Formats: sequence, C-alpha cells, structure tokens
Amino acid sequence: MPFEFRELELAGLILITPKVFGDERGFFMETYKQGDFKKAGITHAFVQANHSRSTKGVLRGIHFQRGRSAQGKLVRCTRGEIYDVAVDLRKGSPTYGKWKGAALSEENKNMLFVPRGFGHGFYTVSEVAEVEYLADNPYDPASEGGVIWNDPDLNIRWPLRGEPLISEKDSKWPRLKDL
Repeated sequence: MPFEFRELELAGLILITPKVFGDERGFFMETYKQGDFKKAGITHAFVQANHSRSTKGVLRGIHFQRGRSAQGKLVRCTRGEIYDVAVDLRKGSPTYGKWKGAALSEENKNMLFVPRGFGHGFYTVSEVAEVEYLADNPYDPASEGGVIWNDPDLNIRWPLRGEPLISEKDSKWPRLKDL
C-alpha cells in the first residue's frame, strides 16, 4: 500500500504519509487512491479541489461549513511548510472543542484528512507555502462559519513568530462558546 494512515487523537482525523519513490531525477508519489483510502475508512467522494498560496506568518481559519454543506477535506502542502490545525466541532463528540495540529510540508509530504464537523485552519511557517486540498462538498458561502483563531478556550498552540497576518473576516469569527 502506498500510504500509511494514522488516526490521531480526534476520531476521524487521519494523518496520511505517502510512499515516495525518489532518485536522481526527482520523485513520484500517489496523493490519492480511492481503494486504499476506502480501506482506511475514508469513503468520501471528493468534488472540489482548492489551491492557496500564502506568505510567512499568514494564518488562515478556523473555517467550517454548516449542515448539508459540511466538508471533509484532504489537505497537503505542496510548497513550503504549514502548521495545519483541525478542531472537533461535532456536538456530542467526546473530543468536542479539542484540536490537533500537524506539520505539513513539501519535504515530509504528509497529508491530513479532516472529517466533516471539524473546523480547519493553518499557519504558514516557511517564506511561502502552497496548499492544495480536496473537499467532498462544494463550497457554499451561505453555510460558511468560523471560530476565532486565538480562542482562549481552545488554546491552540500555533507556532507563531510575531503577530499573524489574518484576513478581516477571520479576525471577526466568534469564540467557540458563542457559536
């Protein structure tokens, strides 16, 4: 199998390490294989692909989609390095309000599967980072939501180097307790 799947402490959140075949020419790796992902419990059909570019110190998130528009995401960093964070927002979950972070980079080539019902965000560690992710539901602006990145109740330990650069929208999300 060309992937190693490791479920993290939050049920459904899976860190994926692909097998990389490299030589003097470069490398080759599979980034998604439906059968292998299905065996690992990731049965989602991805319907949208997104690509972002961020400079050092940019923090994006914490975003989610509500209701029928909830999204499962397969996230990977193709250039540079990010610190990727997922927050369990599933009411009734034993890990509701808990978060987990993982370094994703062009070097380690790890991917993170973020299930529906989670908030998601990342911080750009390198000078530039490019992030690609697949979503199993199309983006719906009317269903968009978020949690403020520095919610003291979540106490996310971002690897900040100074004040992060965030969008105006991301600076106005409520705290988790106010959702």
